[in-house]
Amino acid sequence: AAEARAAAFARFEKAGLPSRRVESYHYTDLRNLMRTVAPVAGESAAIGGPDFEAVPHRLVLANGHLVDGKPPVGVSVEPLGEVLKAGRARLNAGMGEAVDTVVDLNAALCRDGLFIRVAKEAAEAVLHLAFTDRIEAAASTMPRIIVEIAPGASFTLIESHSGPDGIAYQKNAVVELLVGDGAKVEHIRVNEAGDKALVLSTLAATLGADSELMSLNFTSGGEVSRHQSFITYAGENAKLRLNGATMLNARQHADNTLVVDHAVPHGESRELFRSVIDGAAQGVFQGKIIVRQHAQKTDGQMASNVLLLSDEAGMSNKPELEIFADDVVCAHGATCGALDDDQLFYLMARGLPRKEAEALLVEAFLDEALDAISHEGLREALAERVHDWLQARQG
Repeated sequence: AAEARAAAFARFEKAGLPSRRVESYHYTDLRNLMRTVAPVAGESAAIGGPDFEAVPHRLVLANGHLVDGKPPVGVSVEPLGEVLKAGRARLNAGMGEAVDTVVDLNAALCRDGLFIRVAKEAAEAVLHLAFTDRIEAAASTMPRIIVEIAPGASFTLIESHSGPDGIAYQKNAVVELLVGDGAKVEHIRVNEAGDKALVLSTLAATLGADSELMSLNFTSGGEVSRHQSFITYAGENAKLRLNGATMLNARQHADNTLVVDHAVPHGESRELFRSVIDGAAQGVFQGKIIVRQHAQKTDGQMASNVLLLSDEAGMSNKPELEIFADDVVCAHGATCGALDDDQLFYLMARGLPRKEAEALLVEAFLDEALDAISHEGLREALAERVHDWLQARQG
């Protein structure tokens, strides 16, 4: 663990914070956006943060430290430092061949974290990690979570991030998923950070043979946020579904960046990102599907669809395919535009005020991304958040 931290710090020290000159950070210039702030001092016993009534098992992490809760049957939780010291896990195992400066920064400076192991006996276990930032002045947190899912297991992981408004705190969170052969995993991340926060988050996952992973990034919080996903196919016949639902207003900036590495044959991936942007907010989508030379029979489809609700709203879409195999089915697409005038007219002609008509169309637009969630209670909870965001916009 010490060697991995030292190597990560050496890479970060050499590269520094990424600027616009780094292609993958061209639209989110961290060298200008990030400020030097001290780590949060000490642990916090604060309990709180968003809750999902439909999910009974919740672990509360205050400023990155576990302070409350217990996991479901079949799921064990240990301090990450102890597991790394014992050599039972290693940092960046979920990154495949990818290297990223933000992940290196987390590896070098993270003070605490969790190692979660899901046994095969865990029958459709559901666990909510509630990250609550109790910060009174500008400071940073860098939590790290490694989740090892046993072959054949079924598991749903929810991570929610909340914090105070009006404080320019920073977070750099990394979650690694090591998905065993034949395992089925759902991962839902909810960003409801404070309105001045800078939130960086990474999902790094390796997929075993015949495994299935669905991951959804739901973003409505933070002044600046960047969520990146690095997915590596380690076994054949694995299936991936990456979705995003983003709602921005005022002067928010949100970046969704992903790299899907089809390193073995017979992999299937589907990426669907839906963004709704109001005010002078700016969105970013960067998606790359890589198909290695020997990864024949790969099926990859990627789409980013954007609704702009104001003249000042903006979006940068950059989908990419890097294909080195010849027997594949891959495609990508991106759309960006306003609400359909004919649909608005249809609803308004039946007596709906314009704002209510717009809200119905926006809800329907985002629902397709949320439909990937199999847990009905969780899906309804996020749909309510969409409704609340739209109500606040109307107000």
